[in-house]
Amino acid sequence: MDIKILGIDLAKNVFQLCALSPHGKVLFNRAVKRPRLLDEMRQLPPTLIAMEVCGGAHYWGRLFQTLGHQVRLIPPQHVKPFVRVNKNDAGDALAICEAATRPGIHFVPVKPLAQQDLMLLHTERQRYVQQRTAIGNQIRGLASEYGVIFPIGLSALRSALPGALEDAENGLSPVARQCLARLYDELKHWDHLIRQVTRELNALARQQPAWLALQAIPGVGPLVASALIGRIGNGHQFRTGRQCAAWIGLVPRQRSSGGHQQLLGITKNGDRYLRTQLIHGARAITTGCSRWGWDHPLARWVNQLRERRGFNKAVVALANKLARLAWAVLSKGEAFDMRKAFATP
Repeated sequence: MDIKILGIDLAKNVFQLCALSPHGKVLFNRAVKRPRLLDEMRQLPPTLIAMEVCGGAHYWGRLFQTLGHQVRLIPPQHVKPFVRVNKNDAGDALAICEAATRPGIHFVPVKPLAQQDLMLLHTERQRYVQQRTAIGNQIRGLASEYGVIFPIGLSALRSALPGALEDAENGLSPVARQCLARLYDELKHWDHLIRQVTRELNALARQQPAWLALQAIPGVGPLVASALIGRIGNGHQFRTGRQCAAWIGLVPRQRSSGGHQQLLGITKNGDRYLRTQLIHGARAITTGCSRWGWDHPLARWVNQLRERRGFNKAVVALANKLARLAWAVLSKGEAFDMRKAFATP
């Protein structure tokens, strides 16, 4: 059986396999249960396997690669246009085959286990941060109902809350004090978990040679560096740094026609978490670089852009620049050069 491409619609228990011949004819389109899937793959000669990027795609991709197959992971938005009238497993598997053969499709590389572990810890840490933020907001909201207002900032809340619980004259009822005390204990619990996961994350990222090299870039600390490694890997899936920045969603959205170019806000495509981290780092640099003096290459580049376009656009432009610089470090192994990166005419 001469198979050109095998499309697999992934699932928890029942997988759909669709095979196309070199002439585009459907050789088979059948369901396979999970315990039988690897046996089916072992019986096939090395072939091209296409799957949607979804839960378990990287796991199966690594297994199929060990069997000698070539794996292409396709973003779901590129598969949807090829789904025909009715959506079902057989139609989805056929659509995956057709999408994998189209030119111009950007495939997702299969993540190694170490890279997937990094993003696992980032996902865990992100949820803890969200829970801590929610608890802090709840403490502020409940205390304000009794006339107790806390200063802005999480560290200020931690400092002020114990004193408010001990102050007998601030209007808090006994029930409110007990409630806020429990919430304060929960806040400290999330702080502990965040510190623990951050230590594990840094210890795991330290095994990657590019982790320290990325931190030489201004605005890229340990957390951002490990997120870049986890999401981008070696960066070889992008031809240029601009492609990498566009994948993160840090390039202008176009609405152009008839030779008239119209650029709008950033696309916000791709990975929201990585884009957020880069913008946070760029905002910190844009805020603080005014104290560095005009002789500093980065300060001169940012301040000139800030004067022309305003603070927020300068932040996004710097985040775009950081993404390109990070791609150069990851894909080419280049050391960061401040004067070369932020040279101005």
